[in-house]
Amino acid sequence: MIKIFAIGMVTGALLLTGAVYYYFASGMAPAACADPPMPYEKTLASKSLDAHIDKVHIPSPPIPASEENLLAGAKVYNDHCDWCHGLPDQDPPAISSNMYPHPTLLFKGKGVTDDAPQESYWKVANGIRLSGMPSFKGVLTDTELWQVAQLVAHANEIPNSVGKILVPEQNPAAAAQGRSPGSDH
Repeated sequence: MIKIFAIGMVTGALLLTGAVYYYFASGMAPAACADPPMPYEKTLASKSLDAHIDKVHIPSPPIPASEENLLAGAKVYNDHCDWCHGLPDQDPPAISSNMYPHPTLLFKGKGVTDDAPQESYWKVANGIRLSGMPSFKGVLTDTELWQVAQLVAHANEIPNSVGKILVPEQNPAAAAQGRSPGSDH
């Protein structure tokens, strides 16, 4: 009886492995951004990401969420993040609707203000596999990583001075060209 049960378990495992392989190898699995997600894709990816971040035990931010650090974080955000994650009181970037998964609009709704700065730091430093979110480790200094993490963690309470860095007021000539002064985007 045990032998039949063991043979059944091995056969079942081989059939399941073969079916999963066929699903991917035959092109049935979604590959385009516009394709619907695989069953449980979002749930499993989120669980894995959350568990990984919890496992690494990131220390408390070494810098405060001071106006000086938020201003510096806003400059980093404008240089590296806004073209996917958007700006306060602006339409979402055109590219964001064509990405899968869609990047979080960090100044719409709650953004990631319910996440600890340590979580945002980890995501900015390490990137997120299969999401389009790159790693900025080696591109930004550790201080810059923390400054932008503090900015997005406090996006719902930024001072006006920080908002003016993120979305400068346009002068008439720049507005006619659809650009803000000094903008490279």
